[in-house]
Amino acid sequence: MDLKEIQNLIKFVAKSGASEVKLETGDVKITIRTGSDEKETTIVQQVPQHMPQQQIPAQQPQQQQAPAPQESAAPQKESKDSGDDESKYITVKSPIIGTFYRKPSPDKPTFAEVGDTIKEGDVLCIIEAMKLFNEIESEVSGKIVKVLVEDSSPVEFDQPLFLVDPS
Repeated sequence: MDLKEIQNLIKFVAKSGASEVKLETGDVKITIRTGSDEKETTIVQQVPQHMPQQQIPAQQPQQQQAPAPQESAAPQKESKDSGDDESKYITVKSPIIGTFYRKPSPDKPTFAEVGDTIKEGDVLCIIEAMKLFNEIESEVSGKIVKVLVEDSSPVEFDQPLFLVDPS
């Protein structure tokens, strides 16, 4: 599997609400675990070639039902809090699943603060996925009105990160 296929698999698992998925293909073994209390964990291991291939879907209905309401409740709160304001602002969303960081490293200043004027292509944050640090660039120009995610917290695919006033 290449990196793109693994990222697509992670996105699919996040959308499905499954708490754990294991997949073995060829010499690659992937385990993806999600949970509301824990950070998402992805484990990729090389499997000895003499072992048989197996696909083990680990789907437990009770665990699937618990995280789903919590995940859906959070975005509803955010949209209610921002209310009318959100209609005139552009929402910058996460393109991947991972851990959100506002700084390039703990001893450096944040990429963007509330009130900063940004332009298209400016780096707004970093999202760490599978030990890869992905710089998230702005697709719009404007002024940052609100940061919707806490630093060092897990984010989902398509989760709102920033509100930007394009005017």
